[in-house]
Amino acid sequence: MVAGWILRRPEALTESEQLQLRNVCTNCPEIAALTRYVRFVATMLTERQGERLPDWLDAVRQDDLRRLHTLTAGLERDRDAVIAGLTLPWNSGVVEGHVNRIKILKRQMFGRAGFQLLRKRVLLA
Repeated sequence: MVAGWILRRPEALTESEQLQLRNVCTNCPEIAALTRYVRFVATMLTERQGERLPDWLDAVRQDDLRRLHTLTAGLERDRDAVIAGLTLPWNSGVVEGHVNRIKILKRQMFGRAGFQLLRKRVLLA
């Protein structure tokens, strides 16, 4: 429930939900910090502000949320790619969709037919 409140846009929450989230954040500083970090990332994603990632990484590192430190370490290893992904309008969604479709066909046929039938299904699908 609390995760849903954190992940939704603040304006999409009902007054009751906003009040409950405010109470949770008041009683748990870790949740309050997490809420700020999640909303900061949401803004970076929706407004293509990848150049703000280093500021976010620095803020998270200075905080005492160890679980987020693991995430920041992973993002730091591929920092340039993450910034590009948050900034540039291009993505590999179409390619990933085709790969997913082929994997589904392959799973459906597992153990039933050979490569030739799989090839035909992929080409005809």
